[in-house]
Amino acid sequence: MNTPIYIIEEEKLRRNLALISEVERRTQSEWILAFKAFALWKTFPIFREYINSTTASSLSEARLALEEFGAKAHTYSPAYKDEEFDDIVRCSSHLTFNSLSQYERFHERAGECSLGLRVNPEYSEVGTLLYNPCAPGTRFGVTADKLPEQLPKDIRGFHCHCHCESGADVFERTLQHIEAKFSKWFGQLEWINFGGGHLVTRKDYDIELLVRLMQGFHERYPHLKVVFEPGSAFAWQTGPLVASVVDVVEDKGIRTAILDVSFTCHMPDCLEMPYYPDVRGAEHVEVNSERVNSEEWVYRLGGNSCLSGDFMGDWRFDHELKVADEVIFEDMIHYTTVKTNTFNGITHPSIGMLRCDGKLEILRRFGYEDYRNRMD
Repeated sequence: MNTPIYIIEEEKLRRNLALISEVERRTQSEWILAFKAFALWKTFPIFREYINSTTASSLSEARLALEEFGAKAHTYSPAYKDEEFDDIVRCSSHLTFNSLSQYERFHERAGECSLGLRVNPEYSEVGTLLYNPCAPGTRFGVTADKLPEQLPKDIRGFHCHCHCESGADVFERTLQHIEAKFSKWFGQLEWINFGGGHLVTRKDYDIELLVRLMQGFHERYPHLKVVFEPGSAFAWQTGPLVASVVDVVEDKGIRTAILDVSFTCHMPDCLEMPYYPDVRGAEHVEVNSERVNSEEWVYRLGGNSCLSGDFMGDWRFDHELKVADEVIFEDMIHYTTVKTNTFNGITHPSIGMLRCDGKLEILRRFGYEDYRNRMD
């Protein structure tokens, strides 16, 4: 196999989509795809078999929804730009404003879009500050104390995003805060969007709890349409990034396998979040130089960019790594594929789909022109 390459597995993707479709039915809500986590548009024909809508956060994402997915987007942006707004409206069915000032500036130009406000319940259990949308000083959403008693007559919904790969138990606690802060306005609304981060396709996710929570919510507010817009859940554990060893170096007792991929370019969440990815056939370990020099095959994994910090480690393999050996990073489709870059002009991984019949279809190869044309 020519590496590097992301491989999305159709069978696993369909498994997630079928589960989400069933959750959608049982919770009497709408589940839509967030492009910020997954935007491989050549897979959209598969998605259209299971879901009807998507969510966008920019003009480009809104165009992708309309032009490639084939349906107008539920669009939210922290700040709309004047020169882009009319095109965003053209591509959107729902439009959420991040602030009252943005609403005042643009709402008269929103056409037939169903308008909403992003609200901030001032509660989130997201542990990593970089990913916490409700952290003090956040730029996201309107707090309850800033809302008027009577909402503007063209506001039809609230949008609230508080989660990151979270379980139903987290949503249960968050929902209590959302209702405590904002339920007095629910009678003025038609819909509520509970955002993303609901990882229903994770094995330990308590779907039955979610169903009960939504049953209770619908009983309390039968007029409200409920929307969820996860990203990770759709592409969770649907495929790896396959890399190869190009060299093995050692310094001060630290042995590094240099790969034909880069953490900063091709797996940026590993450095941002940060987290250690799962490596097939290897175990992440905490070691010192003495153990690295032992007979165990322990390697730091290094990227092939010039960034000094483009590495992660350490992993114990059951064999010696040699040039051309494959190193497979599990679960590298959601978020990873949308956040890559071409820093250093490093070859971008190809994108392939492993079809249900076992055949590998190459969806995209990248070359010099992709690097050059970013500056064209």
